[in-house]
Amino acid sequence: MVDTAIEIVDYEPSHQPWFEKFNRQWIEKYFSMEPLDYQILQHPEEHIIKKGGSIFMASWNGKMAGTVALKFITPDDYELTKMAVDEEFQGRKIGLALAGAAITRARNRGAQKIFLYSNTLLHPAIGLYTKLGFREIPVDGPYKRTNIKMELALT
Repeated sequence: MVDTAIEIVDYEPSHQPWFEKFNRQWIEKYFSMEPLDYQILQHPEEHIIKKGGSIFMASWNGKMAGTVALKFITPDDYELTKMAVDEEFQGRKIGLALAGAAITRARNRGAQKIFLYSNTLLHPAIGLYTKLGFREIPVDGPYKRTNIKMELALT
């Protein structure tokens, strides 16, 4: 059950500072920013929205709390990327609500699968993805920090 204190909305350009802040928070805590991170976080409309993807923002009792992007790859395939929940709001099922919104959007668009790249150091994230039905597949990917790739079949 998702808490009613959580509200998920579609990204608007005014959300860019939050999108960048939430993602930089975890990337810089565990890893380091890579060139692709800067591009996507500073220009999400260009790299996600205009290419057929979606970004969702979450608030908790009216305060911005997290984000996730659903990147269009092909009509059948989407990438779940840039999921982040502010440390102040972790443990409140906001990540679950964000992932659920992205999965629903991909299904509504007729996608067959969603994949993601992550790192096994991020235990809560890997646990969430597993709970949602994502399964590990062979790793490839654009980030140095990636050591796991997971996929969710939508059909």
